[in-house]
Amino acid sequence: MSYTFQEELRNELDKYLQNGSGFLAYYPDMNILSSELYRKQLKEASRFVKENTEMHVRSYEIYLDTIIINMHTKAKKYKQSIYFNDENVKEIQNQGFTIPFYTDEKRGLYILLGIVKSEIIE
Repeated sequence: MSYTFQEELRNELDKYLQNGSGFLAYYPDMNILSSELYRKQLKEASRFVKENTEMHVRSYEIYLDTIIINMHTKAKKYKQSIYFNDENVKEIQNQGFTIPFYTDEKRGLYILLGIVKSEIIE
C-alpha cells in the first residue's frame, strides 16, 4: 500500500503519541527527537541538495542543525503545519524544505516528524 506524505506524517505522530518507540535524540541530552521517517527523508533531502544545487551538503546539514538545535527558542513563532489540524504541530521552512514537528509541552520535547521539498503537497 502506498502512503501519501501526509499519511506518513500522521503515522509518525500517532506512533509517538501511543508509545514513543522509534524516536531517537537528535543529539545526545537534547529535548529534540527525530522519527525514523525524518531520518530517512533527511538522507533523501541531502541527496537532492548534492545532486541539484551548488550548495555543499555539509553546509546544508550544518545550517539545518543550527535551526533545529535552536528551534525551542522560536517554536511558538513557527506557523501551524498545513499537514495537521493541531496547534501543537508546526513547521519550519528552510531552504526549500518543510520540517513538520510536534511540540510535547508536558514532556518538554520537540519531535521532528519528517522533512520534504516544500512544493510537495499531497
